[in-house]
Amino acid sequence: MTKTYLKYRSRIKLISCVVIFSWVGLTIRLFQVQVLNGETYRLRGYKQGQTQEPLSAVRGNIYDRNNTSLTRNIIHYNIGVHPATIKNKQALAKTLNEATGRPIDYYLRKLDSKKSFIYLERNLRKSTFNKIPASVVKNLVVERNSRRYYPHGNIAGQLVGFTNVDDKGITGIEERYDKYLRGIPGWVIKQRTGRGSVQPKNNYPVKPPVDGANIQLTIDLEYQSILREELLQRLEETKARSAIGIIMDPQDGAILAMASVPDYDPNNPSRYETENQKIRAITDQFEPGSTFKIVAATAALALNTVSLDREFNCENGSYRYKDVLINDHEKYGLLTFSQIIEFSSNVGVIKIAETLGEKNLYRFVRDFGFGSPTNISLNGEISGKLRKVSDWSRISLAEVAMGHEVGVTALQLATAYAAVANGGFLIRPRLIQQIVDNNGNVIYADRPEVVRKVASEDVMTTLKQMLVKVVESGTGTNARIAGWSIAGKTGTAQKFIDGSYSNTKFISDFVGFFPAENPQLLGVFVLNEPKYGYHWGGVGAAPLFKRVMERIINMDDNLDVPPPPAPRESVPPHNPIIAENNRSLGSPISAEITTLQTTALYQPDWNRKTITVPEVRGMSLRKAVSLLRQRQLKSKINGSGRVIWQSPPPGTKVAPGSICEIGLK
Repeated sequence: MTKTYLKYRSRIKLISCVVIFSWVGLTIRLFQVQVLNGETYRLRGYKQGQTQEPLSAVRGNIYDRNNTSLTRNIIHYNIGVHPATIKNKQALAKTLNEATGRPIDYYLRKLDSKKSFIYLERNLRKSTFNKIPASVVKNLVVERNSRRYYPHGNIAGQLVGFTNVDDKGITGIEERYDKYLRGIPGWVIKQRTGRGSVQPKNNYPVKPPVDGANIQLTIDLEYQSILREELLQRLEETKARSAIGIIMDPQDGAILAMASVPDYDPNNPSRYETENQKIRAITDQFEPGSTFKIVAATAALALNTVSLDREFNCENGSYRYKDVLINDHEKYGLLTFSQIIEFSSNVGVIKIAETLGEKNLYRFVRDFGFGSPTNISLNGEISGKLRKVSDWSRISLAEVAMGHEVGVTALQLATAYAAVANGGFLIRPRLIQQIVDNNGNVIYADRPEVVRKVASEDVMTTLKQMLVKVVESGTGTNARIAGWSIAGKTGTAQKFIDGSYSNTKFISDFVGFFPAENPQLLGVFVLNEPKYGYHWGGVGAAPLFKRVMERIINMDDNLDVPPPPAPRESVPPHNPIIAENNRSLGSPISAEITTLQTTALYQPDWNRKTITVPEVRGMSLRKAVSLLRQRQLKSKINGSGRVIWQSPPPGTKVAPGSICEIGLK
């Protein structure tokens, strides 16, 4: 035994030393892990045993001024997979093909990817997702999210904008106010099992998401719908390249409708040209032509350089200014200040501008807001074009007075005419009414903001009277609406292309507001390159104003027909021949007689043998009954809502006091 021990003693000692040192080493390591680095490993294990999953915030919605929703959030699903974990890829591809209709090869290419994770579908509708069998779903990574949907499609699509697949705003209000709309995402901690699957743990930390705020616009969806529909129809009739329209409250700057066509559907933006996404009312500039003549007229009135009754020789329609020949559209002789605006004489307005000088004209151009952005709550607005006086040419005074050598946007024209309508105040256009957080608290409310005062109320009242004559008997007669006093101005401008003015491409525009005595609505309409004949502002754009505003008047009960003014004793008995002669002379009595002519349509005349039944279809009940009563007709009412039929039909001759039956729905 002793000999055996002695024989293996060295080996035993070696093994014993190895065991002892191993034990000591393990003890030291254990002490290091559990004591010295214990906190680090506890945190690592804690993280491996749980996972943090994000909780998406619901995007806020956008509404019109009547709280009609312009956006919605639709639940959708994203499905993905770890390709390496799928054994039967062909079967999975076939199952997904049956549910979604996509080709099998589409899914096979994704499943053959070398990536550790890949999305198979994004933004999948709930109805489609439910077609995938539950046995297949458990092998997929499923994300439940919400997707933006625009229930009114093209209507207001350019203003509202759209979001990308990650629910981030790309254009319009969606982009400008993305930080308010998107909200703040939260998170939840979940427990992970030993096999790696996730199980909820109720007592683990949770940070709830904060849903996005809702935005209420000043837009009226019904106005917007009417505007877009009429723009499309006029675009087809005139064969114009594009058309722009704005409806605005000139008293507080609220934009009630703003559209341009061609447009696009924000639900499927990729199907349309990117150009159609532009809000042309703020991104496209053009030379306005005669609608710009209010600048020289306002300056002359404010600075008192021209009296109202002063006459100018309009040179029979042809005037040489600084060796450059200026032509009028008609051969006018002597015209008063008011008639120059009424008939839109280029020669006349140049002579008015000559009484001002370059600096005064430039000053009022700037005061009206041209050459500067309006600062509306939208991205992409341009300043337009206005050169400094030091950069003007020798004929710039004449050109600017006529609305040439300047670039304006439709919105700049709207705010300029709003200053005329509201008594002289340039106001910032408003598109946002208020922003309300997810708890119902108003976190932002837009208020009317005066930028500056352009001219006195007396000056603007005089100018409004001139603009009323434009519509009553001047170049804007196609904008007349029976029973309403309309103030407006037509514009026709040759497009400046490749260094010269084109003889075939024009801008046709019209700006108007009503009632002239207390304006409630203002409209700007611009046709880009309409076919010849429609290129005149009074022929192309003015009828568009009439169509849109007539439909709004018939629809909106808040726009009541103003009562006819009581005739003044000093006004002679109505005589159409005298009225026509006075109007041609531009005498002060002309406006009074013209007003009587307009309101005479609604004055009772029981001596008339027959009455023409008016058109009341599409009107509200109150307006229809009021109009029938004014035409000395009785009404029989069926149903409620708006008038959809009438009997007798419009244009029928009947005796005073006859019954007109109307059906509403």
